[in-house]
Amino acid sequence: MTKSNMHAVIRRYQPSDRETVETVFREGIMEHINPAFIYAMTRPLYITVSLFFYIGAYVMGGQSVVLALVSGGAWIGLVYFCCFEFYNGYVRARLNTDMRDVPGYYLSNPDNCFWVAEAEIHGRPQVLGMVAVEGKSEKGQKYGELYRMIVSSSCRRSGLGLQLAKTAEDFCRERRFTKIKLSTTSTQKAAVALYFRLGFKLVLVHTQSESPKWMIWMTRATFLNMEKNI
Repeated sequence: MTKSNMHAVIRRYQPSDRETVETVFREGIMEHINPAFIYAMTRPLYITVSLFFYIGAYVMGGQSVVLALVSGGAWIGLVYFCCFEFYNGYVRARLNTDMRDVPGYYLSNPDNCFWVAEAEIHGRPQVLGMVAVEGKSEKGQKYGELYRMIVSSSCRRSGLGLQLAKTAEDFCRERRFTKIKLSTTSTQKAAVALYFRLGFKLVLVHTQSESPKWMIWMTRATFLNMEKNI
């Protein structure tokens, strides 16, 4: 089946989906490690720091190429470790909080919901994406917060992300929410482009996260808060 003729069904999460959903979620988050690492290492500051480690170790080590490579490699390894742990830590945290009990967290409250996108692949149904909404209140007005928006890498550019987002938006309209909010990272360029296409507006760029501040600084990560009135 090609992406162009893929027919996906968006349905509510079922307990039997747990293992597959966790796998798709984990893979969807962890694939951002390499782009984040490349982004960090190509910043002017990090290029300068890399040169400092290589050249500094070479000069201070009596023109030792081995020491220069070890020193520069250690710096690059540290940056990669921070990028890895930034996303891996996020996965661990989510799998031990809301995604540990999806029915209890998202399906027991009428203002919350969790959907999966399912398509038939080689004759077997397979979960290829997900999205969730949590109803919240601010200054007496209810709004929906978009969470767990993941599309499997095997079906990108098939319109599945748009289907999932529309499903969540329709739910928010049905619940009479005034707006939809979400948070994402600047390195998730495809997701950010989709949200802008759907009419979301950027309202805040920041670096606040559950991760340690030093790790966020090392990854050069920035977070984007977006919202859409409905």
